[in-house]
Amino acid sequence: MVCRELTKHQRDLIVERYQSGEGYKKISTALDIPWNTVKTVIKKWKKYGTTVTMERTGRPSKIDEKTRQKLVMEAAKRPTATLTELQEYLASTGCVLHVTTISRILHMSGLWGRDTRRKPFLTQKNIQAQL
Repeated sequence: MVCRELTKHQRDLIVERYQSGEGYKKISTALDIPWNTVKTVIKKWKKYGTTVTMERTGRPSKIDEKTRQKLVMEAAKRPTATLTELQEYLASTGCVLHVTTISRILHMSGLWGRDTRRKPFLTQKNIQAQL
């Protein structure tokens, strides 16, 4: 079974049908949603009075989206920058983060610090000059 979140429109449809007098099973078969999910949506609607997705538990992020984008752009612009240099850059903007946190944010953004070093263009003349 695939676990996925219902859209706000689907939750609103469930509540509308429930208010019109339909039961859990009729709503479930009509919308092709498990009856237990229908029951859960209706319970939350009765308790909170809304079908909006509620705030989830867990520790809030130490960095907001705008600062995260700034960090990723800076790391992409300077691929040879160390994590400590990026930490100092963030500290200058007023955001204090641990190096491990910066590394995790970059990894989640697809930056792994595996860019190759720039190498000189080796022509026959350059090879002879280096020997």
